[in-house]
Amino acid sequence: MTAMCDVAFLLLSFFILATKFKPAEALSVVTPSSVSSKVAPDKNVVLITLDKDGKVYFSVSDANTGEKKDIIDAISTSKNLGLTDAEKKAFSTNPTAYIGVPFAQLKSYLDVPIDQVKNVKQSGIPTQDSTNNELRDWVAAAVAAFQGEKMNVLVKGDDAAKYPSFDGVIWALKKNDQLKFQLVVSPMGAPKGSELDKLQDQTGSKSSEQ
Repeated sequence: MTAMCDVAFLLLSFFILATKFKPAEALSVVTPSSVSSKVAPDKNVVLITLDKDGKVYFSVSDANTGEKKDIIDAISTSKNLGLTDAEKKAFSTNPTAYIGVPFAQLKSYLDVPIDQVKNVKQSGIPTQDSTNNELRDWVAAAVAAFQGEKMNVLVKGDDAAKYPSFDGVIWALKKNDQLKFQLVVSPMGAPKGSELDKLQDQTGSKSSEQ
């Protein structure tokens, strides 16, 4: 028994030390609820986020560091931002890099140490004026970076966000011929007795985040 207890404690210690806990979300958004049976993709993802104030943010899935590098290179060149290698690296390797600032503030934002980024108050990417919709340029850079691969565009909006901000996002996607995207919602159960509820009972599936 003593030997078994020793082994049990050793295994417990190993799992505690080896476990990686999911970090807190850098951007808190309360998504609307919806019935869905489709799981959101986690690869080749370009995520456009709207917070409760209608501020727009742009990010790319953590695994796509190569594409993120191509995107920030393209933005730096096309907008003559003169970003340094360190500033570009801050975007391409930071797993919590939500871009929510105008191009004029991008260089100073990328100079902020990674452990302090979450404390920076971002004003959002300009989208409400079609003559200055900077999200269009971010999406264009992403389309070029993912050329030859399927790019999954997700739009995650806070339930309190107003329509004008969402309209600006749709405009930016249309200008880049990105006519298909997925909305991220909070899952809820299908109404009892509905066709979806019956289908889920038959297949054993449950609605999940879309």
